[in-house]
Parts: sequence; structure tokens; C-alpha cells
Amino acid sequence: MLGALIAIVAASLIGIGGGSGTTTVVQQASGGTLKTVSSGGAMTPREIYRRDSKGVVFITADVERKESNLFGAPESRNGKATGSGFVIDKQGTILTNAHVVDGAKTVSVRFSNDKTVDAKILGADRSSDIAVLQIDPDGLDLTTLPLASAKDVEVGDPVVAIGNPFGQAFSLTTGVVSAKQRSIEGLNGFAINDVIQTDAAINPGNSGGPLIDSAGEVIGINSQIETGGSGGGNVGIGFAVPIDTARKLLPGLRRGTVDTGYLGISSISITADLAALNLPVSKGVLIETVNPGSPAAKAGIKGGTVPAKLDGQSLKIGGDIIQKIDGRPMLTSLALSTYVSSKKAGDEIEIQLLRGGKTTETVNVTLGRRPQQSVTAP
Repeated sequence: MLGALIAIVAASLIGIGGGSGTTTVVQQASGGTLKTVSSGGAMTPREIYRRDSKGVVFITADVERKESNLFGAPESRNGKATGSGFVIDKQGTILTNAHVVDGAKTVSVRFSNDKTVDAKILGADRSSDIAVLQIDPDGLDLTTLPLASAKDVEVGDPVVAIGNPFGQAFSLTTGVVSAKQRSIEGLNGFAINDVIQTDAAINPGNSGGPLIDSAGEVIGINSQIETGGSGGGNVGIGFAVPIDTARKLLPGLRRGTVDTGYLGISSISITADLAALNLPVSKGVLIETVNPGSPAAKAGIKGGTVPAKLDGQSLKIGGDIIQKIDGRPMLTSLALSTYVSSKKAGDEIEIQLLRGGKTTETVNVTLGRRPQQSVTAP
């Protein structure tokens, strides 16, 4: 999966340009108008656009990012990044993607009536790709977008996306929920779980904009696209971070902190595909590496020490095998990551593991705060 981030950054920065027009484009719905699973009656795309587009914003950020020059030395490069966002309350709180404002020195937002105001970054979580902005609401007649829950959606439910693809401001596209519980990667390598896949066309510049159900309520934040190697455009596979994740992180992001739990290991699910490794059990989560100084390391959890290869992939075996956490069976790395990320820094978890292929041990781990820079996850 390419997993391309879909903010537009000035060509001088990463070689991706965008238009500057403001044409509104409405794409024919592929799923029609169906009964919504959210509260309230179903709305047509036209009705959703008339009501919700006023709460969508065009974000422009002056960014500074570190890159290596021709001699390998670090240097700063300036550029402009553009993306989308949406207002969630009358106090001027705006949700967007962290990658839209990553490295931003200044941020401004423009509404569909061409009113432009400065915005402050309250907090950003690079691991979930969510950021919270604040604008001064004085003198603004703000339209707020209602938030639903991604837990309520089903494959086939109609959705619309409103944003600013390729600089084409306040465009609407339509489609359906193509799949649920996908996993994509955040800016620092951590998995973002329970992601919504949609065929509604989203492209560079849609980043941070809302994915909306047929009740006109936000169920996700458009974040990444799969291009199939065909370039930077849409091929009908887009991904939205569930709005439930934003709800959970919002209180901390308002304060500029992220309290998501962090264990500090890399792992692999034990399945039939690993039979050639002759592991002592047929299910569980094999720990490959433990990050030095991490909560797992402090608790004495051990990673693999024996090099191995499977289908050409290098692995490390011989490490602890996690079987349960807080009494819950852990059968996959995804389940482990999801459970740890549901906890907060400072929470204590009980891990039952198999050590040396023979001894079952139980360790208590106090979770740390998930780092914002790239490290081995979860």
C-alpha cells in the first residue's frame, strides 16, 4: 500500500503541485440515497452540501521541514501545504489531519464565503494523524458539523466527502463505505486502526476534510489514498480515520498533549504461515524486538535473539510470546496494538507470556506515552 498522505504541498517542497481554482464539483452518487444508520433521516448529497459545506475550511500552512542536501547535511526548506478541515463547535475548534500542519510556522483557514482567518495549532498527534486548530470565533457565523460514530456504519452505506482536492476549493464527491476495520500508518509509523475505506473520490488536498454519512454527520477524517502505483490521483480507494478516534483524543489535544498508551515492542502474529519456524505454540503474538528504555523493557519483556528467515523475510525468534493481556487472549499483533492504544499513559496492564518456549510468566507493565517521532510500534 502506498498510503500517500493527501495534503497538497508546494512543488518546491515535495514536487506535488495543485490548482488554485474554486470550482465546486459534484460527482454523481454511486450508492444512491439509502437509509442511514445514524440518527435522523437520510439526506441527498445536495442537501448535505448545502448544510455542511459552510463548516468545511480550506487550510493553508507555511511549513518548514528538515531535509538532507546533496552532501547529506540537514537543511531547512520552506513551502506551503494545503488541506481541509471542519468546524466542530461555536468556540472555533477545527479538526484536520496532523500531516496538513506538520512543521507549520503559521496556519490560516478560509471558509466557503472567502472569509480567511488565522488559526492556532492546539495539538497534533502524528500517530493518529489528527490535529486540532483554534480560531477566534468573534464576528464569524460558524456552521458546526455534527459528529456521529464510525462504529455505526456498514459496508455499502452512502457517504460524501467535502474538501479541497488539488486546490479545487469546497468540492463534494460521493460514494459508499467500501470496507471497515482497515489499518493505515501514521506519520511516526504507528498503526491507525478501525479505519474506514471508501470509494468516494479523495485526492491531495482532501486531507483533514470530513467523510459524512447520509444523515449529514461526520464519521471520519479523510487521511490517505491508495494510488495503485498509478501516480498521485484517486483510484477509488481512500481511507478516513474514524471520528471516534478524534473524539477520544480531543480533550488531550486541546491541552496540547497526547496520552495514548505505549508498550514499546515490535511483534508478529503467530499463524499457520509461521509453521516452518517450529515455534512452541500455534497462536499468540511473538515479540521480535523491544525498544530500549520502553515500558516493555523496564518490565523485563524480552525480544528475539535468533535470526531466522521466512519467505525471504528476516525475523528474530526466541523472544517472549504474549498470550493474554488483562486476561484477554491476544491472537494477533493488530489486536495487541488496538488494546494498548485503547489505554492511556500511566495505565497498568497485566501481560501473560510464554518465555523460552516453556515457562508461563505474568508481568505488570505501566504504559508510557506514545512518542511522536518514529519508533518501533506498538
